[in-house]
Amino acid sequence: MLNEVERWLSTRSWSKTDRPLHKILAAKRATGQSVSVVLPALNEEETVGDIVAVIRHDLMQQVPLVDEIVVVDSGSTDRTSEVAAAAGARVVHRDDILPRIPTVPGKGEVLWRSLLVTGGDIVCFIDADLKEFSSDFVSGIVGPLLTDPGVHLVKGMYDRPLGGAAGQGGRVTELMARPLLNMHWPQLAGFVQPLGGEYAARRSLLEQLPFPVGYGIELGMLVDSLHLVGLDALAQVDIGVRIHRHQDGQALGRMSAAIYRTAQLRLARGHLIRPSLTQFERSGDGFEPRTYSVDTEERPPMAEIAEYTARKVA
Repeated sequence: MLNEVERWLSTRSWSKTDRPLHKILAAKRATGQSVSVVLPALNEEETVGDIVAVIRHDLMQQVPLVDEIVVVDSGSTDRTSEVAAAAGARVVHRDDILPRIPTVPGKGEVLWRSLLVTGGDIVCFIDADLKEFSSDFVSGIVGPLLTDPGVHLVKGMYDRPLGGAAGQGGRVTELMARPLLNMHWPQLAGFVQPLGGEYAARRSLLEQLPFPVGYGIELGMLVDSLHLVGLDALAQVDIGVRIHRHQDGQALGRMSAAIYRTAQLRLARGHLIRPSLTQFERSGDGFEPRTYSVDTEERPPMAEIAEYTARKVA
């Protein structure tokens, strides 16, 4: 299985610089595909406007890569909707989409409903809390979908600094999601940021997937996509550094529980075990995999050991 992951890393992991913007635009013109960008947002008035403005300026006004930007507000109590609209996004409230089905809180709920209010052949999801946002986040992950018909879903990969320390973000990824994927779905062990909120997919794939309503959406989407279209239809692109708001320990605990529950539901389909863990370190211009054995062996109770029993008798 590790050989398959290594092969995938060499053929389906790219950098945003591998596809210059002019080639992506040429592919878009040639294929006639349209691109929607969706920002799920909850109380993100400090960042959502800048993200929308950058995408609109760089990828709609300067070049015609993005066809629409939609911010789906999932119940903000601040000025998220007003700021997003002023920056040029179309803003839709979660509760106004498919009103016959009552909404529930959660990011996956918003992404699922966004399919009803967007029209792009390719849908690109971008978290609304990013700081120092660059438009090549979008062009980087959309590029492979426009240039390679065999690719159906692309995840962004990046460094996630925490408190000034490089590579220390993504705590739920390292402590929950990566071990789960390595042990149960080892084909997905090559994803650097399996829980990252920046990814794009073909609508033809998204419309066939179930959507966990909460934090399990990213893990569930990866697992379900693997089963539906296979590993080689999945890819990742290095888009540099991701800076965003970090959550406290209790919030991370809730996120971990949702991800674990999502994995539990999918394990009913089949059980794959791989007692190894692949992690990544930045090396030069890319990421290098490092694989470690996971200690899964257990010793039996000492009372079952003959020598221990004999000692007690003596």
